[in-house]
This record gives sequence, structure tokens and C-alpha cells, in this order.
Amino acid sequence: MFEEPEWTEEAPVATDLRPVASRPLPASASQIKGSKHRQLLATLRALEAASLPQQYPSLPDSDSEEDVVERKKKRLKKASSAGASVDVEKKRKKKCQKQGPPGSDYEEKEVKGKKKCLRGILNASDPAEEQKRKRKCQKQAPSNPAQHVDKDNKTGSKAWKSTATNNQSKPSPGSTSANPPQTLSRKQWRNRQKNKRRHKNKFRPPDQAPATVPTEETEMPPAPSPDNHEDRAGALRARMAQRLDGARFRYLNEQLYSGPSSAAQRLFQEDPEAFLLYHRGFQSQVKKWPLQPVDRIAKDLRQRPASLVVADFGCGDCRLASSIRNPVHCFDLASLDPRVTVCDMAQVPLEDESVDVAVFCLSLMGTNIRDFLEEANRVLKQGGLLKVAEVSSRFEDVRTFLGAVTKLGFKVISKDLTNSHFFLFDFEKTGPPRVGPKAQLTGLKLQPCLYKRR
Repeated sequence: MFEEPEWTEEAPVATDLRPVASRPLPASASQIKGSKHRQLLATLRALEAASLPQQYPSLPDSDSEEDVVERKKKRLKKASSAGASVDVEKKRKKKCQKQGPPGSDYEEKEVKGKKKCLRGILNASDPAEEQKRKRKCQKQAPSNPAQHVDKDNKTGSKAWKSTATNNQSKPSPGSTSANPPQTLSRKQWRNRQKNKRRHKNKFRPPDQAPATVPTEETEMPPAPSPDNHEDRAGALRARMAQRLDGARFRYLNEQLYSGPSSAAQRLFQEDPEAFLLYHRGFQSQVKKWPLQPVDRIAKDLRQRPASLVVADFGCGDCRLASSIRNPVHCFDLASLDPRVTVCDMAQVPLEDESVDVAVFCLSLMGTNIRDFLEEANRVLKQGGLLKVAEVSSRFEDVRTFLGAVTKLGFKVISKDLTNSHFFLFDFEKTGPPRVGPKAQLTGLKLQPCLYKRR
């Protein structure tokens, strides 16, 4: 480009730090002649002019310092406004996440763009680049952050509502939505499922409508007819009467087992319907048994001679007399059949040793059982048969009962304890009682047969 000048050995070393254009030329430069000197000066001045803005950016007295201060203030203001807008955006985003699913991807892009702008503003050093970034940020985000937040809130809420309605209007059968909100509470999720079911049932065809939906005809019950009302009233009266009869039967049964036979006779004489009521209740209880003892006794007597005379103590409705061919004397406290002789079973109108068989079928009632058995011994012939059938729950000790009966002039022939409801005993008369009337026979005190309310 140019040739270096030939300096002389006597040329001094330049120690002046001033620019080349302002300092005086060396003394030896006057010796340089022609174009070489002019080219060298031009080149040096061009180099100094190019390096001046970098080496000496500004002087204290120049106007560029004020410009720099103003630029710094503007940068701080913009940074603070941008930071505030970012905080507002973060708060709005959290609020939208609590309320429902996020709006769209546009919000995330805007936040990323704002972050980039903020970084560019904080790191910018060149005014030209700063202006470019500022224009770019203005294009990406609106000038007013408050308006931007409002618009985003509106758009986010609209987007959430639209997605909710789409999910409700187009539910997939047997499955939930593809993108369920992760922040929904349990109550919100239940309400959403309920709305889906309502919407689904609303647009269901009439053929597929549930059969449980009540119609107007089913909602209005038919008016009760007079016949139905009378039938129900009659059934109620019958049920109440049945309960009343059951209560009276339990009362009469307790009186029969807790007092002597003479008191029971007076009770039925004063109230003739009481015996009918008691007998009806007693028969309803015995029908529940698998086998009735009177049928068993009748079966045994049919195997014996028909000429034997039978005395039935406590005959009731004379069922034994109707089942056998033998002559039968029927005794009871009240009469339900013309063949019945009303009397106290401790004193029957028969002669001594006049019958062959004496029967007590569920009739050893009252507190004077000894009187009944002594009266049977009186009317029986020598070697006569005594048949006793009683409820099994009344016996505490069967052996003591049999021992007490033998002291009254009898001998045990057979006993049947296999039945679950009653025991059956056969005795033979051996003679008069072997104990006096004042002797205590504890084995004859049987338990009362009381019926509970059902």
C-alpha cells in the first residue's frame, strides 16, 4: 500500500500522547518530500478517526452522557413494567388453573416472548439493537398489560366454557373426557358427571326411556271402592278379635293350672262361653303337634275288647268316645256335647269299681291332682287300666312322679317317652292307696303348662 519512510538515526522517539492531527510534525518530517509524506499523513488520520469513538467514547462536558442516563432510566422503567406484567400473568394463570382447564397455547407463547423481550432489554447495550427489540416486543404484546390480562381472562373463561359444553354435549359412552381437569374437586367432578347423565337422558329416544319413570296414571292411585274398604275393615276386626280370644285363652289356662278343680268349675258356671273359648284355643294349640295323644289312646283301646267300660276324665268334645266302640262315660267341667256329664273330676257320679279303663288325656290340671288319681282308683275294678297322657314339659323328674302314683295303689305297666310333646303312661290297679290322706306326695306337683303370646 505505501512504503515506510526512511527515518534518520537522529530522529527522536515520539512520547506525546495527543492525536496525530493536533500535535506538531517532527523536525525530520520536513525532510520527507513528495507524495510519500502526504499518503502517510492521510493514512494516520484515517486510522485515528476510525479509533476515536472506541478509545474516547465521550467527554465529561459533552451531551452524550445525558443521553446515556435517559436511556438507563427508560430501560429501568420498561424492565419494571415488563416484570409487573409478568407477575400479573402468573397470577392470572394460577387463577385460571383453579377455575378450570387452561385456555390455549397462545398464553404460554406470549409469556415466553415477554421473557425474551425482558432479557433483551436488560442485556441490551447498543441503541440500534435496543430499538429493534422494542419494536419486536410491541408487535408481540399490547402496550397496556391490564387490558391484556382482561382479554386473556375473557378468552380463557370462554375457552373453558366451550370445552366444558363440548364435553357435556358429546360424552363418550362408558368413558370420561379425554383431558379431564387435574384441579377439579370431588364435588365438581360429581356435578359434572350428573350433568352428563341428565344431558344423556334428555336426548334419549322414547323407546329407550327407563321403565321406572312414573306416569300420571301410576302416580294417582285408584279410589278405594266401598267393597275393598269393608273387606279391610272386616279383616281388621277379625284380627283384633283373634288377638282378644288368644289373650282370654291364656288367662283361663293360667287359672286352671293355678287353682283347684272346684274353682275352675265355678268359673265356667258363671261364664259358660269361657269354656267354649278355652276349648277352641286349646284345640288350635294341639293341632300343631305331630301326633295328638287322644288318637294314640284310641288306637290302643281298639286293640282291646269292646266290652270294656271306659271313663274319660276331661273329655272335652268327646273325641275318644267317637273313636272307639267301647261304652264311654264322659266327664268335664262344662258341656260341649250331650254325652258329657258336667262335674268336678274329683267327684264323679260313678259307683265304686264300676269301670275297666280310666283315661286322663291332658286333663291332670289344677293343684289337686292327687284327688283325681284317688277318684280313678275308687271307680276302677281290681286290675283295671289307668292311662295318663301329659305334656312332657310339665315333668321335672319322671321317676318321682311314677313313685308317687304307685303309692296311690297302682303299678307301672308301660311308659312311652319317645314323643317330643307328650309322655304316655299305663298303670294297673293293685289295690287301695297305701298312704294316708295327710301324706305328702311331692312327685305329683307338676309344672303348669302356660302358653306365651305369639
